[in-house]
Amino acid sequence: MLRPIHLRGAQVLRPGGFSDAVVGIDGGVLSDDSCGRPVDLSGWWVLPGIVDAHGDGFERHLAPRRGALLDLRDGLAMSAAELAVNGITTAMLAQFFSWEGGMRSPEFAAEMLTAHAEIAPSQAVDLRVQLRIETHLTDRFDEAAALIARHEVGYVVFNDHVPHKALAAGKRPPRLTGQALKSGRSPEAHLALLQALHDRSSQVPAALEALIAPLLSKGVILGSHDDPDAEVRAQWQSRGVVVSEFPESVEAARAAGTGVVLGAPNVVRGASHTGNVSATALVAEGLCDALASDYHYPAPRQAALKLAQSLGMEVAWGLVSSRPARLLGLSDRGRIEAGLRADLAVVDPVSGRVGATISGGRLAWLGPELAGRFLG
Repeated sequence: MLRPIHLRGAQVLRPGGFSDAVVGIDGGVLSDDSCGRPVDLSGWWVLPGIVDAHGDGFERHLAPRRGALLDLRDGLAMSAAELAVNGITTAMLAQFFSWEGGMRSPEFAAEMLTAHAEIAPSQAVDLRVQLRIETHLTDRFDEAAALIARHEVGYVVFNDHVPHKALAAGKRPPRLTGQALKSGRSPEAHLALLQALHDRSSQVPAALEALIAPLLSKGVILGSHDDPDAEVRAQWQSRGVVVSEFPESVEAARAAGTGVVLGAPNVVRGASHTGNVSATALVAEGLCDALASDYHYPAPRQAALKLAQSLGMEVAWGLVSSRPARLLGLSDRGRIEAGLRADLAVVDPVSGRVGATISGGRLAWLGPELAGRFLG
């Protein structure tokens, strides 16, 4: 942890806008005092650290090539380094619990959560895990519940990747062979599994209710993924599933009202890569509570800076800091205020790149441009 210091000379984004007042860091929390050694950050912005509500970019570090699994702890540490370089101080790692196999299998989820428990406390960035449960994997819901309890997972999301439309029509689902090989199954075995999952659709609502009830009683945050329309979102809300990740239509986002998480890459690209609703359009309509990295960790920073041109910096940056923190129930971060956790991203106003990241009062990333100023 950093010894007491205070940052001066920078433009600091506080509630209400930019300020040139000093920011103190003492004991891992923020202060308004000129404590300890001064660090001159003239010419830089000091912004609240990014809170990433959903990201699976960590998978590239855990398995850089198919079959080339490294020590998962090393992979998670490398993920933490990439997060820090992009100003992300709190990251929700979205781990699948799915019939899809490989890195999405229940077995891999258990291994990942074990590795996370061992390595996360030593990382400067706050690494958290979201478990993404496939709705039709009902025969393994007990395992999922046990895993959530054992590792105290605080955020669970439900998604359904079964190609129901093709299966109901008796057609061969698209990309079947590639998905089968990825899962380690033959195409025939994979198709048989998909059909069996589709055939149990009538059992899913009751199984979900049995899984969800104890999670709600323990305060676990629940979300749904890729809601296609208002009807589906209403069904999830009736079950107590309050977060809607990446709604696919304006109607689904409007039905959600609050708790909407959108993909920052969608904003950066200017459109969804799958042809779904534009995140920028939803943001403009006020239908966004958090912009998440999804598959690309630089995206929250890039998206916020892009949106700042129309929304202003305070509103735009709030979509990657204060608002996702509130969504996740993290009242100790997301804003630059005395007494809160010292999570900061020092950003170059010209290039938009991060020069330093402080997470929980620890120096998580320090670039060459600022090394002399911090190390002095």
